[in-house]
Parts: sequence; C-alpha cells; structure tokens
Amino acid sequence: MAALVALVTLTIACRTNGRRDRSADARAREDVEPAASYQAAVEEGLGAAVAILVDTSGSMRDDAPGDSRPKYVVAQEALEATLDATEAFIAKRPDFPIKIGIYSFSSNVRMLLPIQSYDRAAVRGALARVPRPGGGTAIGEALGEARPDLYRAGVFRKYLLVVTDGENTSGRPPERVAREIFRKSEGAVQVYFVAFDTSPEKFAFLKDAGGDVIGAGTGAELRQALDGIYQGKILAEAPDAGEREPAKR
Repeated sequence: MAALVALVTLTIACRTNGRRDRSADARAREDVEPAASYQAAVEEGLGAAVAILVDTSGSMRDDAPGDSRPKYVVAQEALEATLDATEAFIAKRPDFPIKIGIYSFSSNVRMLLPIQSYDRAAVRGALARVPRPGGGTAIGEALGEARPDLYRAGVFRKYLLVVTDGENTSGRPPERVAREIFRKSEGAVQVYFVAFDTSPEKFAFLKDAGGDVIGAGTGAELRQALDGIYQGKILAEAPDAGEREPAKR
C-alpha cells in the first residue's frame, strides 16, 4: 500500500511539474517571440497625431517650484501656450493636418478631448476641464489607453507626450508599456516625457524605447521643455509632401 501511495504521489508530482514547465516555456516564448504589430483602424495619410497625457495625481496639488500656484495649473498654462504654436504651423502647412487629443490620469485615465484636427477653442476647453488632482499615478495605463486612439487618427506620424511629476503607483509599469508600444508599432509611435519637478532618470528607459525625457524644475523650464518637444521635434519633423510612410528610428 505504501508503495502504491508513493507511486501515485510521484505521478501527480510529475504531471504538476510538467504543467508548470509548459507554462514557464510559454511565458519564455512570449518574451522572445516578436509580438504582432499594431494595425491602423482606418486608412492613413500625411499628418501627425499627438496624444497629450497630463498627470493629475495628488502630488500635482503642490505648489510648483518658484511659484505660488499648484503644479497642475502651471502645467495647464504651459500646455496651452505651447499648443498655440500649432496655428502658425497650420498656416504654413495647411496640407499637413495636426491632430490633438488630451487625457488626464491619476489612479484612472480620463479622456478630455478625443484626437481630432487642431482647434484652439476645443484644446483650451479641454485643458480647462483638467480635474483637480487626487489619487495615484497610473502612467503606464495612460500610455496604454491613448495608444489605440492614435491608430484611429488616420495619419502616419503618432506621438505620446506625457507631463508627470512622479513615479508610477498604479497599474502596469510605464517601462513595460512603452517598450511594448515601441516594439508593436515598429517605431511609428514616439513617446516623450517631461519630468516636472522630478528626476528624469526615472524615465531613462525611454531612450531604449524610441523616446526621450526632458527634466523641468520650474514653470519656465516646463514651458521650455514642452516647446522643445512640440515645436522642436514634433512640428519640426513635418515631412515633405511626398512622404508616404511613417518615420522609423
């Protein structure tokens, strides 16, 4: 009887170990095998779509360094001023549409403006609806939430622009999400962060995911960083009229 019990126990253990090994092998294959690339939901043409993600976690209630106003108010003002430059660009390149979407994130993600052709009044209205800060910081979830909307925008060039003052505290890690977006988009989605009143080293992973991060300690530096990304990179990369493919890095 003891021998029979030992045999049954050994058989169950082998089967269990077999299941565990197969699961581990499957996970290993997922890490090694290339994931299917993203596919556009509509036909794409010339233009750029920018999804702007604004941190509204609890720490954004704090006063901005060197300013008596909360960081989220300073961020709203800086974004509004930066996006005003779109009008001058459109006047020069009416053939190259610029589409803007605005999202806020704390523990959850909220769409304030769906990605659409730039409209100054709509952008300002969305920024005025940025909620008062509170809760955690779901940076990775915000990236994942906005990314599909870029593939419904109908343009080749796609950007995620994040303004945040802290580390991820909720949901998927932004490093994992950013790397997945870079891999599955085959470099077509570029990710930029502005680290406002926090160390840009927290987002150093962007360098390996087709993106970049700029630090900003004050409101003036925030505006400068946003201008550098939006005007110096996104608008400056407007392609020649003959381009028919997205930029690849």
